[in-house]
Amino acid sequence: MIDSGLRSHYREGKHVIYSENMSKMYGNKTVLDDIDLAVTSGEFITLVGPSGCGKSTLLRLLLGEETASSGTLLINGQEVQTPDPTRGIVYQRYGLFPHLTVLEHVLLGFRFQLSAYRYFLCRKELVEKAMQYLKRVRMDDHKDKYPSQLSGGQQQRVAIAQTLIMKPKVLMMDEPYGALDPFTREELQLFILELWEETKMTIFFITHDLEEAVYLGSGVIGLSQYYDDGRRNWKRGARIVTDLNLGREIKAPDVKATAEFGRTVRLLRTDCFTPNHLQHVNDFTMQHPDSFMSLSDEQKQR
Repeated sequence: MIDSGLRSHYREGKHVIYSENMSKMYGNKTVLDDIDLAVTSGEFITLVGPSGCGKSTLLRLLLGEETASSGTLLINGQEVQTPDPTRGIVYQRYGLFPHLTVLEHVLLGFRFQLSAYRYFLCRKELVEKAMQYLKRVRMDDHKDKYPSQLSGGQQQRVAIAQTLIMKPKVLMMDEPYGALDPFTREELQLFILELWEETKMTIFFITHDLEEAVYLGSGVIGLSQYYDDGRRNWKRGARIVTDLNLGREIKAPDVKATAEFGRTVRLLRTDCFTPNHLQHVNDFTMQHPDSFMSLSDEQKQR
């Protein structure tokens, strides 16, 4: 049962995403355990963690594709319901239809949203709007091409434009660059940072690449099942073990070569990905001003 009364750290008008003491179970297995998370409007949050820690589960909860087993989960101050246009999603696999052109893909959301008659009446205006978004993602010259005529990076830009035109309050991205070559990946990293700076939207970005997480994120969240919270004989699910504040300024690519960047990457690798590094909850790295933990007395004990 979700408890909507748990809002001790929630700030109305500030926090776009908020969860407190939220858990997710499948049968007797706990996947996510006491997730405490607050994301301020306009943040670019990157999420990392070892395979099987529940990153995709958390994303599905935020989208409303699944329901939390307990605790609080809010988007814009409201309990998360079924998926809606306020939460846009871009996946690693672009999901483009082979028979639709680039322009038709960007218009697709309106085809589903409007009646056939209303779409017909508004089509000229909608095409103009779609072209504005294609220009924003630098794909306006490819509007009549089909997915088979596009590179992986170009297909990802189309998927992003398709999501942005619906004006989501939160853009969620699930390892969107995982299948791209290094050159295209860096190009799209710069592109999404430019888009974030321009739109001021809130982005929640899952990646398995620690360097990508540190480079893109204004905040980096480390999710892990490797920790100690004092409970005995307890099959723990993953929880947030690291919450870093990296600032909102856009970073140049050469920051990746700095010593500080390398230290941050190593911190995440140690805290989140090392099975024998079972740090206690009292020692979690919680640097972000929005970070908090709701712990029982038992969990606080070493």
